[in-house]
Amino acid sequence: MNNSPAILYADCFSGISGDMFLAALLDAGLPLNVLRSGLELLNLSGYELCPVERPQGAIAAHGLEVRIAAVQKARTWLEIKAMIAGSSLTTAVKQRALTIFKILAQAEAHIHGQSVDEVHFHEVGAVDSIVDIVGAAIGLEYFHIVKFAASALPMPSGWVECRHGSLPLPAPAVCEILRDVPVYGVNLQQELVTPTGAAIIKAMAADFGPQPPMCPRNIGYGAGSRRLVGGRLNLLRLIIGEERRVSEAQEVVVMATNIDDWPPEGYPFLSARLLDAGALDVVLIPIQMKKGRPGFMIEVMAEPASAPVLKDILLSETTAIGLRFRREERFTLVRESGWLPSALGPIRVKRVTTPDGGRRISPEYEDCKRLARRHQISLRAVYEEAGRQPAADFRQGEVDE
Repeated sequence: MNNSPAILYADCFSGISGDMFLAALLDAGLPLNVLRSGLELLNLSGYELCPVERPQGAIAAHGLEVRIAAVQKARTWLEIKAMIAGSSLTTAVKQRALTIFKILAQAEAHIHGQSVDEVHFHEVGAVDSIVDIVGAAIGLEYFHIVKFAASALPMPSGWVECRHGSLPLPAPAVCEILRDVPVYGVNLQQELVTPTGAAIIKAMAADFGPQPPMCPRNIGYGAGSRRLVGGRLNLLRLIIGEERRVSEAQEVVVMATNIDDWPPEGYPFLSARLLDAGALDVVLIPIQMKKGRPGFMIEVMAEPASAPVLKDILLSETTAIGLRFRREERFTLVRESGWLPSALGPIRVKRVTTPDGGRRISPEYEDCKRLARRHQISLRAVYEEAGRQPAADFRQGEVDE
């Protein structure tokens, strides 16, 4: 197994459930014995893990059944929390599992008008759901997942039967859990997204949309237990691999706001905070606003995963009362960070490769400023010194101070 940090993309073209997610992890390479060993650390008995073949069309997919040997009681959130927290599972697995269960508990409490501690889980409190959620956390740790992205989730119509009787689809708990998560309607009257599946996505996914730039390493399909009408495949696909920044088109989020009552001396601090939090670019543009007042447009570009934090910073550090944001494609040239030796010491630079194969080198402003202060010379003199160095002297990587 590759032990390097990995990114996971959940391709939920037919929705997601807890058993589908766990089956897809197994199909992607999670050893069954690793899953069983991890689950044995819980004080939980009376069940058996049974992988099953569930071919979907031309795809030889698998599912996972949790066969119950005895009737299980409904469990409260406090009981489940104590079970997981008191186990010998790793801290990371415990945290992920508890985060997923807490989202479920909060949704159930809201739907039923109870406090979180009073919630009794029925379907979710059953052994199979505990296995699905804790097993998901075990699988994410096994693959060293550090980033989790997902597609938008399909929302059907119709009805579903459960302990509470007939409920409309999407189930009320699913709707509650998926607040602020991208979804779309489909013309199907069968359940596609279960509360457990929704909670896994809500708890783990930091970004939603098309597959992010990555080099796929493991691919797994998890099949649901139901046959969907119209020949639709009841599958969840997980793609696991290494994140890759590519030189071709990349999707970014652009956030902007117009303000006319904010003192601009706060811009350097705001810009530094945004860049430290992951912004790719920050610009301040003078504009003339309504009623003839001068103002500023602040525009921030970022990767989608960084957008929520950056939105909070913009609304906290400025007088803005709202933001516009959109997704765009951008194109960047291949660039390498490195340094050039010089009489002033190493100078950090970027080397950019142009479409015709040419290369150009640009000194890093902050490094030039540092050298200018150290040698008490002009900034221009440092830039000129960098320009005199042969391009062949470029050395990739960081320089030792």
